[in-house]
Amino acid sequence: MGKIILVEDDPFLIDIYTLKIKEAGFEVIAIEDGDKALNVLEKEKPDLLLLDIVLPNYDGWEILKKVREKKQFQNLPVIILSNLGQKQEVEKGLDLGAVKYLIKAHYTPTEVVEEIKKILNKV
Repeated sequence: MGKIILVEDDPFLIDIYTLKIKEAGFEVIAIEDGDKALNVLEKEKPDLLLLDIVLPNYDGWEILKKVREKKQFQNLPVIILSNLGQKQEVEKGLDLGAVKYLIKAHYTPTEVVEEIKKILNKV
């Protein structure tokens, strides 16, 4: 159905999101370290990137900037999935090129999957 790369450092959340995304028929690759995200992106060529902001080594802002600088990723939909929910952070994420900014506390994993489907037109 499609390949999703999940960049998240919380093992509990990785398990939950991976399970829900797989149940929806997507392939999931989870990356716990921001440092590895760009290398995996280039190798795997996903259909969507689900990106946390607070990560070890390389934060989500840096990853998003790098993704948008690379020609092969200019059309890659990026959903930010973060606990950072202040207005300026949401605006920053959208200004940097995210198609959606989801605050973890406001969306269940099932609702996150629904947002992924909408963006990939798989509803």
